[in-house]
Amino acid sequence: MASNGQVQVKEEIYKPVRTILVSQPKPERSPYFELEKKYGLQIDWRPFIHVEGVSGKEFRKTRIKPDEYSAIVLTSKNSVDHFFRVCEELRIKMSADTKYFCLSEAIANYLQKFIVYRKRKVFVGKKRIEDLAPALKKHKAKEKFLLPCSNLGAKQVSNYLTENDFNWQDAMMYQTVSSDLSDLSDVTYDVLIFFSPLGIKSLYENFPDFKQNETRLAIFGNSTSKAVEDRGLTINIKAPIPEAPSMTMALERYLQASNKD
Repeated sequence: MASNGQVQVKEEIYKPVRTILVSQPKPERSPYFELEKKYGLQIDWRPFIHVEGVSGKEFRKTRIKPDEYSAIVLTSKNSVDHFFRVCEELRIKMSADTKYFCLSEAIANYLQKFIVYRKRKVFVGKKRIEDLAPALKKHKAKEKFLLPCSNLGAKQVSNYLTENDFNWQDAMMYQTVSSDLSDLSDVTYDVLIFFSPLGIKSLYENFPDFKQNETRLAIFGNSTSKAVEDRGLTINIKAPIPEAPSMTMALERYLQASNKD
Protein backbone atom coordinates (compact mmCIF):
# COMPACT_ATOMS: atom_id res chain seq x y z
CA MET A 1 0.00 0.00 0.00
CA ALA A 2 1.46 3.31 -1.04
CA SER A 3 1.98 6.31 1.25
CA ASN A 4 3.27 9.68 0.14
CA GLY A 5 5.45 12.55 1.38
CA GLN A 6 7.61 13.00 4.44
CA VAL A 7 7.24 11.33 7.80
CA GLN A 8 4.73 13.02 10.06
CA VAL A 9 5.91 12.80 13.65
CA LYS A 10 3.55 15.18 15.41
CA GLU A 11 -0.22 14.96 15.50
CA GLU A 12 -0.38 18.76 15.82
CA ILE A 13 0.64 19.13 12.16
CA TYR A 14 -2.83 18.78 10.69
CA LYS A 15 -3.16 18.28 6.94
CA PRO A 16 -6.45 17.98 5.06
CA VAL A 17 -8.05 14.55 4.90
CA ARG A 18 -9.72 13.58 1.63
CA THR A 19 -9.57 9.79 1.56
CA ILE A 20 -10.12 7.20 4.29
CA LEU A 21 -9.94 3.41 4.30
CA VAL A 22 -11.83 1.56 7.03
CA SER A 23 -10.47 -1.96 7.56
CA GLN A 24 -13.93 -3.51 7.94
CA PRO A 25 -16.77 -4.65 5.67
CA LYS A 26 -19.08 -1.85 4.54
CA PRO A 27 -22.22 -1.69 6.70
CA GLU A 28 -25.70 -0.78 5.49
CA ARG A 29 -25.90 2.18 7.86
CA SER A 30 -23.09 4.00 9.61
CA PRO A 31 -22.24 7.42 11.10
CA TYR A 32 -19.23 7.34 8.75
CA PHE A 33 -21.63 8.09 5.90
CA GLU A 34 -22.61 11.34 7.59
CA LEU A 35 -18.96 12.34 8.01
CA GLU A 36 -18.39 11.51 4.34
CA LYS A 37 -21.06 14.03 3.27
CA LYS A 38 -20.25 16.65 5.89
CA TYR A 39 -16.54 16.85 5.07
CA GLY A 40 -16.60 15.86 1.39
CA LEU A 41 -14.61 12.66 1.99
CA GLN A 42 -14.10 9.47 0.05
CA ILE A 43 -14.47 6.62 2.55
CA ASP A 44 -13.74 3.13 1.29
CA TRP A 45 -14.31 -0.11 3.17
CA ARG A 46 -12.16 -3.22 2.99
CA PRO A 47 -11.88 -6.04 5.55
CA PHE A 48 -8.21 -6.78 6.25
CA ILE A 49 -9.10 -10.12 7.86
CA HIS A 50 -11.71 -12.79 7.27
CA VAL A 51 -12.91 -16.07 8.74
CA GLU A 52 -12.20 -19.41 7.09
CA GLY A 53 -13.63 -22.72 8.23
CA VAL A 54 -11.46 -25.66 9.21
CA SER A 55 -12.43 -28.48 6.88
CA GLY A 56 -14.07 -31.59 8.22
CA LYS A 57 -11.06 -33.57 7.01
CA GLU A 58 -8.67 -31.36 9.00
CA PHE A 59 -10.93 -31.30 12.04
CA ARG A 60 -11.09 -35.09 12.08
CA LYS A 61 -7.35 -35.12 12.81
CA THR A 62 -8.05 -33.57 16.23
CA ARG A 63 -9.97 -36.74 17.15
CA ILE A 64 -12.62 -34.60 18.79
CA LYS A 65 -16.10 -36.05 18.28
CA PRO A 66 -18.78 -33.37 18.85
CA ASP A 67 -21.52 -35.94 19.50
CA GLU A 68 -19.58 -37.17 22.55
CA TYR A 69 -20.32 -33.82 24.23
CA SER A 70 -23.68 -33.13 25.84
CA ALA A 71 -23.33 -29.33 26.14
CA ILE A 72 -22.07 -26.80 23.59
CA VAL A 73 -20.87 -23.30 24.55
CA LEU A 74 -21.44 -20.81 21.70
CA THR A 75 -19.64 -17.46 21.76
CA SER A 76 -20.56 -15.98 18.36
CA LYS A 77 -22.56 -16.51 15.19
CA ASN A 78 -19.36 -17.80 13.60
CA SER A 79 -19.11 -20.49 16.27
CA VAL A 80 -22.71 -21.53 15.51
CA ASP A 81 -22.13 -21.62 11.75
CA HIS A 82 -18.92 -23.62 11.90
CA PHE A 83 -20.03 -26.03 14.62
CA PHE A 84 -22.97 -27.19 12.55
CA ARG A 85 -20.94 -27.07 9.32
CA VAL A 86 -18.32 -29.40 10.78
CA CYS A 87 -21.04 -31.69 12.10
CA GLU A 88 -22.62 -31.83 8.65
CA GLU A 89 -19.28 -32.50 6.93
CA LEU A 90 -18.55 -35.32 9.37
CA ARG A 91 -22.15 -36.59 9.14
CA ILE A 92 -22.62 -36.15 12.85
CA LYS A 93 -26.13 -35.75 14.23
CA MET A 94 -26.28 -34.10 17.63
CA SER A 95 -28.61 -35.61 20.22
CA ALA A 96 -31.97 -33.93 20.76
CA ASP A 97 -30.95 -33.68 24.42
CA THR A 98 -27.87 -31.55 23.69
CA LYS A 99 -27.77 -28.35 25.72
CA TYR A 100 -26.60 -25.07 24.18
CA PHE A 101 -25.14 -22.23 26.24
CA CYS A 102 -25.21 -18.97 24.24
CA LEU A 103 -23.30 -15.89 25.37
CA SER A 104 -26.00 -13.53 24.07
CA GLU A 105 -29.58 -13.40 22.90
CA ALA A 106 -28.44 -12.62 19.34
CA ILE A 107 -26.48 -15.88 19.27
CA ALA A 108 -29.42 -17.81 20.70
CA ASN A 109 -31.77 -16.36 18.09
CA TYR A 110 -29.28 -17.27 15.35
CA LEU A 111 -29.13 -20.82 16.71
CA GLN A 112 -32.77 -21.24 15.68
CA LYS A 113 -31.55 -21.60 12.08
CA PHE A 114 -30.07 -24.95 13.09
CA ILE A 115 -32.21 -26.44 15.85
CA VAL A 116 -35.84 -26.60 16.91
CA TYR A 117 -36.12 -24.78 20.22
CA ARG A 118 -38.94 -26.83 21.69
CA LYS A 119 -36.89 -29.99 21.41
CA ARG A 120 -33.63 -28.60 22.77
CA LYS A 121 -32.47 -26.81 25.86
CA VAL A 122 -30.95 -23.38 25.26
CA PHE A 123 -29.46 -21.11 27.92
CA VAL A 124 -28.88 -17.44 27.18
CA GLY A 125 -26.49 -14.88 28.67
CA LYS A 126 -26.39 -11.13 28.26
CA LYS A 127 -22.82 -10.88 26.95
CA ARG A 128 -20.32 -12.47 29.35
CA ILE A 129 -19.76 -16.09 30.31
CA GLU A 130 -20.44 -15.12 33.94
CA ASP A 131 -24.03 -14.34 32.93
CA LEU A 132 -24.48 -18.07 32.32
CA ALA A 133 -22.93 -19.09 35.65
CA PRO A 134 -26.18 -20.24 37.33
CA ALA A 135 -27.15 -22.46 34.39
CA LEU A 136 -23.61 -23.74 33.86
CA LYS A 137 -23.13 -24.66 37.51
CA LYS A 138 -26.52 -26.37 37.62
CA HIS A 139 -25.43 -28.72 34.82
CA LYS A 140 -21.73 -28.91 35.69
CA ALA A 141 -21.77 -32.37 37.26
CA LYS A 142 -23.66 -34.18 34.50
CA GLU A 143 -22.54 -32.49 31.30
CA LYS A 144 -19.44 -32.66 29.13
CA PHE A 145 -18.86 -29.25 27.50
CA LEU A 146 -17.48 -28.43 24.04
CA LEU A 147 -16.33 -24.93 23.12
CA PRO A 148 -16.20 -24.35 19.32
CA CYS A 149 -13.69 -21.56 18.69
CA SER A 150 -11.27 -20.00 16.21
CA ASN A 151 -7.47 -19.99 16.17
CA LEU A 152 -7.73 -16.99 18.50
CA GLY A 153 -9.53 -19.08 21.12
CA ALA A 154 -12.07 -17.68 23.54
CA LYS A 155 -9.89 -16.69 26.47
CA GLN A 156 -12.50 -15.43 28.93
CA VAL A 157 -14.70 -18.46 28.40
CA SER A 158 -11.75 -20.88 28.55
CA ASN A 159 -10.48 -19.30 31.75
CA TYR A 160 -13.90 -19.51 33.37
CA LEU A 161 -14.41 -23.19 32.49
CA THR A 162 -10.91 -24.11 33.66
CA GLU A 163 -11.00 -22.11 36.89
CA ASN A 164 -14.36 -23.63 37.82
CA ASP A 165 -13.27 -27.21 37.03
CA PHE A 166 -15.75 -27.97 34.26
CA ASN A 167 -15.31 -31.08 32.15
CA TRP A 168 -14.68 -29.28 28.88
CA GLN A 169 -12.74 -29.22 25.61
CA ASP A 170 -12.12 -26.48 23.08
CA ALA A 171 -12.39 -27.27 19.37
CA MET A 172 -10.90 -25.04 16.68
CA MET A 173 -13.44 -25.11 13.86
CA TYR A 174 -12.60 -21.84 12.10
CA GLN A 175 -9.77 -19.34 11.91
CA THR A 176 -9.26 -15.65 11.38
CA VAL A 177 -6.73 -15.02 8.62
CA SER A 178 -5.33 -12.09 6.65
CA SER A 179 -7.20 -11.11 3.48
CA ASP A 180 -5.48 -10.61 0.13
CA LEU A 181 -5.01 -6.86 -0.33
CA SER A 182 -2.63 -6.98 -3.28
CA ASP A 183 -4.95 -4.83 -5.40
CA LEU A 184 -4.30 -1.93 -2.99
CA SER A 185 -0.55 -1.93 -3.56
CA ASP A 186 -0.59 1.32 -5.55
CA VAL A 187 -3.39 3.03 -3.65
CA THR A 188 -2.82 5.88 -1.20
CA TYR A 189 -5.18 6.94 1.59
CA ASP A 190 -4.87 9.90 3.92
CA VAL A 191 -6.23 7.88 6.87
CA LEU A 192 -6.26 4.15 7.62
CA ILE A 193 -8.61 2.95 10.38
CA PHE A 194 -7.87 -0.20 12.37
CA PHE A 195 -9.86 -1.99 15.08
CA SER A 196 -7.77 -5.11 15.71
CA PRO A 197 -4.13 -6.19 16.07
CA LEU A 198 -4.92 -8.71 13.34
CA GLY A 199 -5.60 -5.83 10.97
CA ILE A 200 -2.08 -4.53 11.59
CA LYS A 201 -0.70 -8.04 11.09
CA SER A 202 -2.56 -8.27 7.78
CA LEU A 203 -1.19 -4.87 6.70
CA TYR A 204 2.37 -6.11 7.05
CA GLU A 205 1.71 -9.56 5.63
CA ASN A 206 0.37 -7.87 2.51
CA PHE A 207 2.85 -4.97 2.47
CA PRO A 208 6.04 -5.96 4.31
CA ASP A 209 7.73 -2.68 3.32
CA PHE A 210 4.87 -0.43 4.45
CA LYS A 211 6.02 3.05 5.49
CA GLN A 212 3.62 5.39 7.23
CA ASN A 213 4.97 8.62 5.77
CA GLU A 214 2.06 11.09 5.75
CA THR A 215 -0.64 8.46 6.11
CA ARG A 216 -2.47 9.01 9.37
CA LEU A 217 -3.51 6.05 11.50
CA ALA A 218 -6.81 5.94 13.40
CA ILE A 219 -6.68 3.18 16.00
CA PHE A 220 -9.35 1.69 18.22
CA GLY A 221 -8.51 -0.11 21.47
CA ASN A 222 -5.44 -0.69 23.59
CA SER A 223 -4.39 -4.01 22.03
CA THR A 224 -4.53 -2.47 18.54
CA SER A 225 -2.57 0.55 19.77
CA LYS A 226 0.14 -1.72 21.16
CA ALA A 227 0.41 -3.57 17.83
CA VAL A 228 0.84 -0.22 16.06
CA GLU A 229 3.43 1.04 18.51
CA ASP A 230 5.36 -2.25 18.31
CA ARG A 231 5.78 -1.54 14.61
CA GLY A 232 7.18 1.92 15.35
CA LEU A 233 4.20 3.68 13.76
CA THR A 234 2.54 6.91 14.90
CA ILE A 235 -1.05 6.92 16.14
CA ASN A 236 -2.74 10.12 14.96
CA ILE A 237 -6.32 9.40 16.00
CA LYS A 238 -7.16 7.21 18.96
CA ALA A 239 -10.38 5.83 20.43
CA PRO A 240 -11.95 5.27 22.80
CA ILE A 241 -10.99 8.30 24.86
CA PRO A 242 -13.18 10.24 27.34
CA GLU A 243 -13.91 12.95 24.78
CA ALA A 244 -14.56 10.44 21.99
CA PRO A 245 -15.82 7.00 23.00
CA SER A 246 -16.35 5.94 19.38
CA MET A 247 -14.04 5.98 16.38
CA THR A 248 -16.35 8.24 14.39
CA MET A 249 -16.33 10.80 17.21
CA ALA A 250 -12.53 10.68 17.41
CA LEU A 251 -12.28 10.97 13.65
CA GLU A 252 -14.58 14.00 13.58
CA ARG A 253 -12.51 15.74 16.27
CA TYR A 254 -9.49 15.29 14.00
CA LEU A 255 -11.38 16.41 10.90
CA GLN A 256 -12.49 19.61 12.64
CA ALA A 257 -8.82 20.55 12.88
CA SER A 258 -7.50 19.06 9.63
CA ASN A 259 -10.30 20.18 7.30
CA LYS A 260 -10.96 23.69 8.63
CA ASP A 261 -10.93 25.27 5.22
